[in-house]
Amino acid sequence: MQPPASSPHWLVIMGVSGCGKSSLGQALAADLGLPLIEGDDFHPEANIRKMRSGTPLTDADRAGWLARLGEELAARRGGAVLTCSALKRSYRELLRAAVPGLRFVFMQIGRDEAVARVQAREAVHIFPASLVDSQFQTLESPVGEAGVVTVQATAPLAESVAQVRAWLAQDGARGA
Repeated sequence: MQPPASSPHWLVIMGVSGCGKSSLGQALAADLGLPLIEGDDFHPEANIRKMRSGTPLTDADRAGWLARLGEELAARRGGAVLTCSALKRSYRELLRAAVPGLRFVFMQIGRDEAVARVQAREAVHIFPASLVDSQFQTLESPVGEAGVVTVQATAPLAESVAQVRAWLAQDGARGA
């Protein structure tokens, strides 16, 4: 583990289900010495029931969840790493409103790889593979948005951590 940077970082590890948000989030939180907020842990029971039944969440379903995640991020004054799909720009804007300067790590993955990964974990996760297509349909790519870096979900974990750390250092050097 390297020492944390001089200024706090708030990061959202985002992407469709199966991209590896939890794995990269855990690795980055450990590397940066920051707390990890696992977004799925904050879904209300109604959302969990919908997902388990194979019903995609709506904007209304996600609204309270996103507000709660914004509160959780803002409460961590020293920074934090959040795992959250953040599929739409409007969702990302809600989180940015809670924490100015919030940065996003977009884990880019192809549909077939995402489906295979979700199928491999279906027995232990609230999200069935049948919903992966709805996530790709909902996804508004953050590529080109300020404060976003894209990593390939199929890259080795250590490579992704190094890429994000270098991006944070570069932003810090520019005063971002």
